[in-house]
Amino acid sequence: MKMALVRLRDAGQLTTYQIGDDIVIGDYVIVEADRGLDYGEIVEIASSTEAICDKACAQPCAKENTAKNILRKASPEDLKQITENKKEAKEAMKTCARKVREYKLPMKLVDAEYSFDRKKIIFYFTAEGRIDFRELVKDLAKVFKIRIEMRQIGVRDEARIFGGVGPCGQALCCVRFLKNFEAVSMKMAKTQRLPLTSGKISGICGRLMCCLFYEYKTYRDLSRGLPKDGQIIDTPAGKGKVLSVNVLKRLVNLEMEDGRVEKIVFPEEPPPAEHE
Repeated sequence: MKMALVRLRDAGQLTTYQIGDDIVIGDYVIVEADRGLDYGEIVEIASSTEAICDKACAQPCAKENTAKNILRKASPEDLKQITENKKEAKEAMKTCARKVREYKLPMKLVDAEYSFDRKKIIFYFTAEGRIDFRELVKDLAKVFKIRIEMRQIGVRDEARIFGGVGPCGQALCCVRFLKNFEAVSMKMAKTQRLPLTSGKISGICGRLMCCLFYEYKTYRDLSRGLPKDGQIIDTPAGKGKVLSVNVLKRLVNLEMEDGRVEKIVFPEEPPPAEHE
């Protein structure tokens, strides 16, 4: 039995499901969910749960024999209902925003989503700390008469929901293809020899750019054996001071002792041997 990774709704979590042979990546499907039906998009397919988890999951996956089933590929009628749900969610968000102001809660509403069967509505918000929204939920439950879920998200999730264009001129990676957010560190920026100023290495969310993570391994491997900026090295033409390094081309600009500037290409080093 094949397993699929499904992103529930547009902003929901990634969940594993069993699928048949007629479903492909990019399909919208109707799935079993907690207390009802929901919808999602197929983002990954593999032959086993372990393969899915190794490739894409940040959370432990369920065993194959306990994974829920995909009920069907979304039909035109299903897609129409999903579109209507999104319209209704926009109106629900206005109501929730008004209630947030009434209760004077220090939170920023970001988005709202109905489950496919409209038995639940999820409100996404950002906040500096934990928010006591119990009274808000009670009030909203009286208004909508369905299950209410308030979900606090981070600034990177907010950027994914709103979308946008990165410094590279492309649509944000988190919108186009990233399945999970990984921890990004300054070490990754240093390895890529980027200017360590926040405006140069931060995304529109204000956090370190996600591309630093998935580009890190390539730069780390290509940087093996290369000198550092300012380092004095010996060359066949004499000693020289490293002015700059192009990691991708493995090209080093050197200032020689007589003032000349030389370019040296370093051969690519073999990867380190794996120890059993």
